[in-house]
Amino acid sequence: MEVLDQGVGRVFTDPDADKARAFFRKKSRALVPKVMSVKEAVEKFVHDGEYLCIGGFGANRVPMAVVHEIVRQGRKKMGFAGHTSTHDFQVLAAGKVFNRCDVAYIVGLEARGLSPNARKYMESGEVEVSEWTNYSMAVRFKAGAAGVSFYPARDVMGTDTFKYSGGKIIQCPFTGTKYVALPAIFPDVSAIHVHEADIYGNCRARGITVSDFDVARASKRLIITAERIIPNDEIRRDPSYTVIPYWCVDAVCEVPYGSYPGNMYQEYFSDEDHLREWLKVEENPEEFKKFLDKNIYNCKDHFEYIEKNGGMHKILALREKEWLFKKARD
Repeated sequence: MEVLDQGVGRVFTDPDADKARAFFRKKSRALVPKVMSVKEAVEKFVHDGEYLCIGGFGANRVPMAVVHEIVRQGRKKMGFAGHTSTHDFQVLAAGKVFNRCDVAYIVGLEARGLSPNARKYMESGEVEVSEWTNYSMAVRFKAGAAGVSFYPARDVMGTDTFKYSGGKIIQCPFTGTKYVALPAIFPDVSAIHVHEADIYGNCRARGITVSDFDVARASKRLIITAERIIPNDEIRRDPSYTVIPYWCVDAVCEVPYGSYPGNMYQEYFSDEDHLREWLKVEENPEEFKKFLDKNIYNCKDHFEYIEKNGGMHKILALREKEWLFKKARD
């Protein structure tokens, strides 16, 4: 197929679907317990130099316990999928975890403002960048989930985003129509936070999901954190609620309030005061270093982090706020 034009951006992952399928064929589908701590999961499945994807949307349903642990364990030189990434990107940038990034939405925390430290890191020259749109990243994950090397789309053509991407313009062999060919992403490791999972990794999630189900199927290794672990009998009672099947999953970690300080649909609202604190303290590098020591490097785990920032009193207030918003929506 003739390539009519192509961007100058580098493709950071190998889109060869046959290589990915060879990996997946060797991956066990045994129905075995996969429960472990977040610390164990990161030690076992997240390695320097690999390509990382973090699930969720903005600050919604993000596996922040895993993000903190990756920084705490000092992972470096990773690739990162900056798809719909806000506070998770802010934290990973603080730890300088990645040195190459597929950029769609980063640095900004939506209406909360821009992360000064993440912006500084991206402007430092230490990070290699390829540009995409949110939609094109979603299509790339969908191609990975489908087990093909690329998907065609009517996206980014004629824009500077295409110019700095790794996409290629091709012509349809059936109609002659031009499309952009978007290369598949097969992440080395991904982390996704869900509402419920059983010990084998069958997962339930509610609310906005964006590309998480495709990410789960495209990823070579997948860490699941869950608000709670439920019996397998409950999963079997109505399989239609299972959105990520066990055979995609390598680790199951029970982490109540695992998206904090982000929000979790029907569980708790985001801690807006603490997110503003992150943005403010980043303006002073010395104070920010102390802040990171307090909240990440000197914390044993996610629960200690929550304790240092209001504990269950704060969580209960955020749970009440979420239910008040739910009542208003209903």
